[in-house]
Amino acid sequence: MSVLTAAQSVKKVVQLTWGELPQIPDKFGFAGSFAGQSNGALIVAGGANFPDGGAPWTGSKKIWTDKIFVLDSPKSKWKVAGKLPQPIGYGVSVSYGEKLLCIGGSNAEGHLSTVYIISYAGKKIRIESGPQLPQSLANSCGVIIGHKVYIAGGLLTADAKSTANIFWSLDLDKPEAAWQNLDTWPGPARMLSLAGTDGKAFYLFSGADLEEKNGTAHRRYLNDAYKYIPGKGWKTLANLPCAVVAAAGPALNIKGNELLIFGGDDGKLADDAASLKEKHPGFSDRVLSYNIAADTWSQPFKIKTDIKADVATNPNGSVLAPVTTSVVMWRGYLVFPGGEVRPAVRTPRVLTVKVK
Repeated sequence: MSVLTAAQSVKKVVQLTWGELPQIPDKFGFAGSFAGQSNGALIVAGGANFPDGGAPWTGSKKIWTDKIFVLDSPKSKWKVAGKLPQPIGYGVSVSYGEKLLCIGGSNAEGHLSTVYIISYAGKKIRIESGPQLPQSLANSCGVIIGHKVYIAGGLLTADAKSTANIFWSLDLDKPEAAWQNLDTWPGPARMLSLAGTDGKAFYLFSGADLEEKNGTAHRRYLNDAYKYIPGKGWKTLANLPCAVVAAAGPALNIKGNELLIFGGDDGKLADDAASLKEKHPGFSDRVLSYNIAADTWSQPFKIKTDIKADVATNPNGSVLAPVTTSVVMWRGYLVFPGGEVRPAVRTPRVLTVKVK
């Protein structure tokens, strides 16, 4: 492990201590998994990878999994404790009480409107069905505020030429509840955005819109930001220093007045990914900090650790924050289970961060 000290001006504001948990028991790992906790155990479910270790440009096919992995304690080993009703990934993960909600997502058949509720007790997995989404949806983002789940943006279908301009909420305290349509933010529709909350408001950061070029949909990387206060509506915030598309989410609230964003794709190499292939250097090693009261951004530190780097997945020899994964608060740590470290390359590593 190593310690990073962040400073704004000359004042020390936060320390991050990085570490690792046991690797997920898959040679390549998964991106787009659901992740959360239940009764003290860490759960990682679903996701997708290229099981032959290839990539789209080598002719490999993406395969979704239905496996549910459970880690009972930081010193135990991962086990396959059950299966989802179907292979699925790239939805929204929300932990509520002792349950993990797996909202929406996709698989080889297309996008889904399902909501699965996973709980773990007595060494057994239990799966219930929750209120279905109004439409199929993947690549969305979301958080829970109080007893309500909020999700924003995404793609309605796998072949969609435009992103979804949606903002939905669900009251988890009402068993008969259905998803509610809410007014959307005053900006472009988007997918692969990052959500955050300070316990009072919903924050929407970055993401990618789709625009047509030569008959093909291309991503337009966004660095705008918005805040939604229930009962009051939306407010436009200061732009991010760069896009953080598909960053591990949600953003972390610390000290009640900061939201931290780990990594993400800034889009600078998006047009070159297919030609770079295995030479792609990986996604961002930045950690951005948003000051809620001041509506300002800073980049107080980078992700650098003395954790042994996996040269096969991190060609620069450093550990990078994975994208298309969730962040889980578990036993005092932030946990980043798996994810994607460069285009088409997953990792089975499970990074942790202790915030002080």
